[in-house]
Amino acid sequence: MINKEKVLENTIERCRERNIILPTYKQMSDPGLIPEKIQEELKNIGLWDLNSLNMFRITWKNEPVNSGGGFGDVNYLELPSELTGVKARIIMLIGKYFPTGAHKVGATFGPLVEKLITGRFDPTRQKALWPSTGNYCRGGAYDSYLLGCDSIAVLPEGMSSERFEWLHKVGAEVIATPGTESNVKEIYDKVKELMAERGDEIVNLNQFEEIGNSLWHYAVTGPAMEEVFENLKNKDDRCAAMFLTQGSAGTLGSADYLRTVFPSIKVCAGEALQCPTLLFNGFGEHRIEGIGDKHVPWIHNMKNMDLVAGIDDTPNIRLMRLFNENAGKEFLKKQPGIDPVLVDKLKYLGISSIANMMGSIKLAKYFEMTGKDFIITVATDSMEMYQSRLKEENEKYGEFDSTQAAVSFAADILGLKTDHMIELNYYDKKRMHNLKYFTWVEQQGKTAEELNAQWYDDKYWSSRYAQVDLWDQEIEEFNERTGVLKKYL
Repeated sequence: MINKEKVLENTIERCRERNIILPTYKQMSDPGLIPEKIQEELKNIGLWDLNSLNMFRITWKNEPVNSGGGFGDVNYLELPSELTGVKARIIMLIGKYFPTGAHKVGATFGPLVEKLITGRFDPTRQKALWPSTGNYCRGGAYDSYLLGCDSIAVLPEGMSSERFEWLHKVGAEVIATPGTESNVKEIYDKVKELMAERGDEIVNLNQFEEIGNSLWHYAVTGPAMEEVFENLKNKDDRCAAMFLTQGSAGTLGSADYLRTVFPSIKVCAGEALQCPTLLFNGFGEHRIEGIGDKHVPWIHNMKNMDLVAGIDDTPNIRLMRLFNENAGKEFLKKQPGIDPVLVDKLKYLGISSIANMMGSIKLAKYFEMTGKDFIITVATDSMEMYQSRLKEENEKYGEFDSTQAAVSFAADILGLKTDHMIELNYYDKKRMHNLKYFTWVEQQGKTAEELNAQWYDDKYWSSRYAQVDLWDQEIEEFNERTGVLKKYL
């Protein structure tokens, strides 16, 4: 029997030794609540530095600089009609200015901190296990380091080399599993093997089932989206829709928040067309890194979805080249109405971010949206972890030239169609929800009773998101017990 109070005492002592303070969700949503002395100290700390105070930079509101920045408004890009070919205003929150360059440091904060402050994880003797298809294990390894925990990253061997190199640099134990982006079951199999071998030595923090993942997005990303819309809207404008690739479904927790503010919003979940799990109960492999497939995440509230769209990975990769190769950028800068400054910022869109842009365009075309309609989406990460992919494309297909740029712009953006989209009725949603059974009940030990509760109990999801206030209270109590915060007040 684990003595939770003893574990909690160990955790408190570790945090006291290493000068660790935990931010609250309120502070991550509104950094203005962070003590001024902490904000001052951050001015001498780099955005990616392995410094525990960087936990206070787990927010969408970091000043967009690499070192010493303060806080401001939400970081976002608006993609103009001249680029997208649609009248709707497409807004992308930018993940580049989180520590590690991706918002996954937030998605991993929730699951890890919730266990630390409740005595269910002992950083002095246990390792945090982060199963992932990419950025989640990076965020987990980073947060673990800041919180004085050892970590294990499990991810497919076919992910970009930059991911593996970065994980080794922060001292994570790295385990590569067979396959690529969509080989999620192989990750689960390795996790089972590790749990059997090492037992209590490790704590599994599975992004696909940890409510702390989607809860962070509900509490932090959702309000950030609302704030951007409120700041940009004109009279009679509508927060009409949001598009997000499914991935772990964590970011889709923000859709549950936006539904409470904008009840008529249309929510579209995307997936790779080459692995159409939601669309056709299908399977396959694809190249859109960051949106693992072949199952429905436990934390995905399928009842809150309105549409599903398939994103073709071939044009997605071509657009990666259009936005990042010199010939592509030069072509775009010559197009009427496209600001050259914006073109230089398209490197803020990683591969899955480009998929979110493509899905947003498809969504705008599907509903014939006007300039009064806002579509909200996210650029999870930038191109910093995908330079090897550009090199691979050049080696395989040769130099990207102006002709290819013109073709890609015309076909892959302006030529996007509303194919491979389903507007969901009740039983479409239920069919997709029921797919959880085969992964989570048959393989991962969840119960059919809870699966049914997710569908039939109207308070299932809202009651879980309501835990954020309790978690904030427990974080404040934890900080008080460590005593580290006092010197900053």
